[in-house]
Amino acid sequence: MKLYIITGEPSGDLHAANIVKQLNRKKDLSIRAWGGRHLIEQGVDIARNISNTSFMGFVDVLLNIDQVYNNFKYCKSDIINYKPDVVLLVDYPGFNLKIAKFCKRNNIKVVYFIAPKVWAWNSRRISSIKSYIDKLLVVFPFEVNYFKKKSIIAEYVGNPLVELTANSHIENFNYNKPVIALLPGSRQQEIKSILPKMLEVVDAFLDHQFIIAAIKDLSDCYYKEITDKYSNVDIVFDQTYDLLNIAKAALVVSGTANLETSLFKTPQVVCYKTHWLNYLLAKYLLKIKYISLPNILLKKQIIPELIQSELNKKNLIHHLKILLNGDQDVESNYNQILNELGDRKTYLSVANSILRYF
Repeated sequence: MKLYIITGEPSGDLHAANIVKQLNRKKDLSIRAWGGRHLIEQGVDIARNISNTSFMGFVDVLLNIDQVYNNFKYCKSDIINYKPDVVLLVDYPGFNLKIAKFCKRNNIKVVYFIAPKVWAWNSRRISSIKSYIDKLLVVFPFEVNYFKKKSIIAEYVGNPLVELTANSHIENFNYNKPVIALLPGSRQQEIKSILPKMLEVVDAFLDHQFIIAAIKDLSDCYYKEITDKYSNVDIVFDQTYDLLNIAKAALVVSGTANLETSLFKTPQVVCYKTHWLNYLLAKYLLKIKYISLPNILLKKQIIPELIQSELNKKNLIHHLKILLNGDQDVESNYNQILNELGDRKTYLSVANSILRYF
């Protein structure tokens, strides 16, 4: 029995690796994947490393259009040569929905984990989901009813971040100053755009230690080129949860990191800045009031969102001071999020859904 997995970003690689851990009890299962170091650590045969496939935003895709086209071409031929029984698609909708169409035409079963956010933008993808995906596994409870109204059966398998944060082994850092965490993202494009903006506030909080949550996919030198001129800035690699556990506040790039920060009950400011063309397109296409998952889940602004030109030194200092002075509503709001998501065993549920097709 053969399974083919496609991820496109470090978070998807991590989720896929945890699903593989649950699948490894199936002795006669062969797995090939598009992934990174997490899937490699699970002994999965890697068809293509995602360090060469991840592009952020419309502009970045256009600038790399030849490589994007070659990735599609290679992926299709590799699937045909491998002849999987099931393809597991993890997030990464711009690429994965096209592969789902290809698989359907070749009579290959498709399981999609972490549904495209069609409730936020690009609702045209709904027809692709309905036509090409055999099993849709969602990570937010409200998505079940949303897709039901579109005549699509979706299964809520829990949110993987709840499982990851609950089972994480926390190590304590020892710093003489209270800590402010900086989470600038996992892709070079967003780090280059957002981290310098975050660092503009450092000199206004010399009585605090700023720590950047870095990833091993990027080198120490890469971060130090941006941070070397600051005396109260440190860098830790792949210890985001340890960092959030001790931080008094956090500046966090818009994305899943906002939800992770919420699950650690760390006060935060959401930061988002991209190429102006990406921003204009997003502003035109987005159908929701907020961009951060905690605000979307509770349908109200519990976390300040600094977007594009609003992401500036003055605003960051203002909101950081408010967070550091304490907000009694932060913990109760975060508890509401946890209650909403529940505590299901997400990775086991996904693995069981896949195994039903064998």
